[in-house]
Amino acid sequence: MASEYEEDEPPRKRAKASKIDKGHVESTNNRRLFAPFRALGFITNHVPFAMQVRSYKGATGAPRIHILSCIGKAWIEFEGERMKVLFVGPEEDFQITSMTMEGNNIWVTAGPSVICYEAGRQISRFINPFHTILSSIIAFGSQILALTDDGRRLLTWDAQSGELLSTITFDEDFTATQVIHPATLLNKVLVSSAQGSMQLWNIRTNVCIYTFSPDKLHNAHSKPTKITTLVQSNVADLVGIGFASGFVSIHDIRSDEQLLSVRMDGGAIKSIAFRTDGQEILATANSTGNIALWNLNEKGRILHIIRGAHDSSISCIQWVPGHPLLFSSGDDNSIKQWIFDGPDLPPRLLKYRSGHHSPPNLIRYYGEDGKQILTTGQDRSLRCTSVVRDSRSFELSQGPLSKKATSLSLPLASLKIPPATSISFSTARSSDWDDVLTAHADESFARTWSVTNKRLGKFSFSTAKDTAKSSQDSQLTSRGVIRAVHVTACGNFGLAASSNGIIQVWSMQSGLKRKVFELGPAPEEVDSRFRIAIGSSMKGGKGRCVTGLAVDALNKALVVGTLDGTLNFFNFHSKLLEETLVLPTSVVALNLQRANNLLAVICDDLVLRLFDLETKRLVRELTGFKGRILDVTFSHDSRWIFTTSLDSIIRTFDIPTGQLIDAFRTSSTATSISFSPTGDFLATSHVDSAGIYLWANRAQYAEVSWRSAAEVEAEAYESTALPTVQGTREDEALDGLTALGVIESSDVFRKPPEMDGELITLTLLPRARWQTLLNLDVIMERNRPKEAAKAPEKAPFFLPSLPGESLRLDVEAKVGIEEGHTSTQKMSSRLEKNRAMETESEFQRLLRGEPHDGQYDELFKLLKILTPAAVDLELRLLITLQQQALFLRALTQRLCSHNDFEMVQTLMAVFLKLHGESLIDNVEMQGNLERLLQASRAENEKIGALINKGLGVLNFIRDVE
Repeated sequence: MASEYEEDEPPRKRAKASKIDKGHVESTNNRRLFAPFRALGFITNHVPFAMQVRSYKGATGAPRIHILSCIGKAWIEFEGERMKVLFVGPEEDFQITSMTMEGNNIWVTAGPSVICYEAGRQISRFINPFHTILSSIIAFGSQILALTDDGRRLLTWDAQSGELLSTITFDEDFTATQVIHPATLLNKVLVSSAQGSMQLWNIRTNVCIYTFSPDKLHNAHSKPTKITTLVQSNVADLVGIGFASGFVSIHDIRSDEQLLSVRMDGGAIKSIAFRTDGQEILATANSTGNIALWNLNEKGRILHIIRGAHDSSISCIQWVPGHPLLFSSGDDNSIKQWIFDGPDLPPRLLKYRSGHHSPPNLIRYYGEDGKQILTTGQDRSLRCTSVVRDSRSFELSQGPLSKKATSLSLPLASLKIPPATSISFSTARSSDWDDVLTAHADESFARTWSVTNKRLGKFSFSTAKDTAKSSQDSQLTSRGVIRAVHVTACGNFGLAASSNGIIQVWSMQSGLKRKVFELGPAPEEVDSRFRIAIGSSMKGGKGRCVTGLAVDALNKALVVGTLDGTLNFFNFHSKLLEETLVLPTSVVALNLQRANNLLAVICDDLVLRLFDLETKRLVRELTGFKGRILDVTFSHDSRWIFTTSLDSIIRTFDIPTGQLIDAFRTSSTATSISFSPTGDFLATSHVDSAGIYLWANRAQYAEVSWRSAAEVEAEAYESTALPTVQGTREDEALDGLTALGVIESSDVFRKPPEMDGELITLTLLPRARWQTLLNLDVIMERNRPKEAAKAPEKAPFFLPSLPGESLRLDVEAKVGIEEGHTSTQKMSSRLEKNRAMETESEFQRLLRGEPHDGQYDELFKLLKILTPAAVDLELRLLITLQQQALFLRALTQRLCSHNDFEMVQTLMAVFLKLHGESLIDNVEMQGNLERLLQASRAENEKIGALINKGLGVLNFIRDVE
């Protein structure tokens, strides 16, 4: 059974950026909330892939297959057996037009350049002196040959020195398309043309040896057409030629004689491959996505046709030498492996890697771990894209479409489900039954899916109502088109609303219909331009198009948004309409944040309105958009809300203040956005790209200076480059991370020295700082280098140093020597070691110097500016019982001062994890531990009381009408 390979793979390797403009990074990234991180979902494009089979002397296993794929301006190298990523090349300024592999080197043409890579790093670059685009590159021994894109010249370079050796200029009536090296012919290349002819050239003397006439290359009954592909067969002097007319010829170039010809209907021939494991089989692929297999021993009798092998034109097919394994790639962003179990058996799909081949229009993070994204696009597929491992991405199966397409002789794409227009899910019962519900274009029923089983679900929910019992309405009502779907938080119910105003509820477990909600007539306040003419035979709310659905976390309230500009609040259990709010414009979409019952309403007047689901009142109006709002998503902590609009700007609003805090323009419009449940990434899809782009949330790991709304708007019009597949911008985005040292911050929060005894303050530092400290051992284990770390540079022997998080010199000791401690009073080496052991770090000095009843302000101020790794090191250096007792007293005093509550809790957890055993073994530490326990309990009880008080006040305010 074919599958996209799911086994874990090592992190893909990439070349580090050699030069980073620090000034540019600080002026751009440090002022913005998001930084480009990485692009997902790119596998290949229309450029033919290159394959290399590597075997080593004495090797007992199968040879290693390397696949080089083009993804626009960059390339990816796959390991063929498991289809895992080996290297990702850097992004070039121009689109890559051709590729080849020679030994350990990768050669590509991009614009006017020929570029050589080794292990993902560029080692040389040759420039076309004519400054025209290059294409069709081949490696020819110690030389590199490339055709110009206009087909006028063939250039030859020395692969080592980069010197241009020769230039061949073709005649005006010969436009070169392909170039190959015929086997056993020394210094000869064969060049095909768009006119249907070929020429044999000697590249050493630059002489055309022979010209092959189009009449001899083509069938006598067909008109000469463009040669689209040219390959060397596994027999000397025989080449395979493919034409735009679908005609394929096997030609003997030594005798200029056609040996065999076949014709493949449906489009131009894109690729030809000869099988090399003893079976005389020819494989051909055309522009309609079909692959045909021909038996050469039986005069080209057709064996099999793989219809719909790819959803679009096939760019390249190649056999693995000596194996019944065929690789194919296409414009549908996929690479597939086909295996032949027998000489006469049809091939079956073994493995594949694929992505969307048309831009996704809807993306949503799936689950609570932030590792998967559900994506759907115009290619009629629903995919689950992995953020962690590309090999874990997969497309949800729609059933045995390939078998059905073969039996009906129809294209596979025509049998797929129409593109999805709305999607909703709940992972609460994902292991028990279907957990995803989708609506599709021009369909009157919703479909269920199972991400766990990677397939289409069991049920289709139709919104067609039963026949009316009354004599006045005896006929079936109009089905309408599904406009919105929603899955409740518990995962038990799925809702779907149609364009005629029908909202129905089904059980996701059994597929049975449970409830039907009636909208009723439009309120009188609705503006006349939003009213829909209702015929005399139509009653109630028929014809009121529903555009959004939302159910709260407890299944108490259902919110329905309509195209006539109303928000309708239903009681989910009794189905009664409790209240209707009339908005000044149409409702385009709804998004409910279940954590705080905050409802985001996208309106047609370029305004995003936020409503409180409890009070059913408007709480915020967010404006400033210069184009229609396309999508909206909340942050994981419900503090921020992110939007994308037709003006190509992604905006971030602070919900408590209602202010714009960040905005950046992308090179193309983002059609959909989704924020990670863990708060680390913002995912976007764009109108002209088939990939998913991740933007790192800098507030998770660095200080972000907030700007005024005017500054944000002024800088928003500067276009930001999209993330790359290689992720070279990761180095710039993570430039603020340091392993060990002091974090510099220009925005320091200053509070009064004395706080009210009933208040408890926090540090106001990013939550990620304390999460990193708690999980530092896990992070260090994950980021452990493969090579041993180099020893740090030591100070000269005459400069004593102090222990701590960084190298610091003991200046006092140096001054003491200069002021009178002569050589006669020098200490021995043993005394020097004892003094070095007795020296204290800044942290230990502050810990020891604080009075017994002090609040340790200076100590905790130092801990706030140290990195998590430095704090962990300082805690590990507390090895004596006296130092541990002082630190326990410092934590107790800090708790009693009602300051830095979450910081103290983190330090206490880490300290007890490091020194828990020694504290238990020493009875004299029991008193310090009991005092810390009492202070911690008191503060926790106070925190609980304050939270309950706040919740009580909030509930009272909500209940006030």
